[in-house]
Amino acid sequence: MLTDLIDKDLRIIFCGINPGLKSAWEGHHFSGRGNRFWKALHQAGFTPYEIEPIHDASILNFGYGLTTAVDRATGRADELSKGDFESSVDALKNKMEHYRPECIAFLGRAAYIAFSGKKQISWGYQEEKFCGASIWILPNPSGLNRGFRLNDLVIHYKELYRTIS
Repeated sequence: MLTDLIDKDLRIIFCGINPGLKSAWEGHHFSGRGNRFWKALHQAGFTPYEIEPIHDASILNFGYGLTTAVDRATGRADELSKGDFESSVDALKNKMEHYRPECIAFLGRAAYIAFSGKKQISWGYQEEKFCGASIWILPNPSGLNRGFRLNDLVIHYKELYRTIS
């Protein structure tokens, strides 16, 4: 099981689609060897050093948190069903209403498309709010996401960082 790393009134909660098998097994976010989240986060300016997955809880020290849209761990996000997303909406909404972050950064379009009912979503800032928080859609940092190299991720993540700094 992967535990959320969240607290009240954070600047950003990064919301992954769901835990990978390795992350769920080890209990640390983005611990898969091909995952580029921690590298992208650091290179975009969010952290002064690259956090190692074993120290993932230190992200709270920078005013950021981590959660997932769907709790069920899978080897690939495309193994999730529409029902997995539908059954997770209320839990995520309740969590966000309780913790009240300034911004929710969805890592990948899949979860937000499922939650919003929209068919098309652009990268970056979204006009609508989710539980009172502003919304950003960032590319999924999974190593399986071959459509984005690390440098591409950093460009997108840096856009959000510049907005909040």
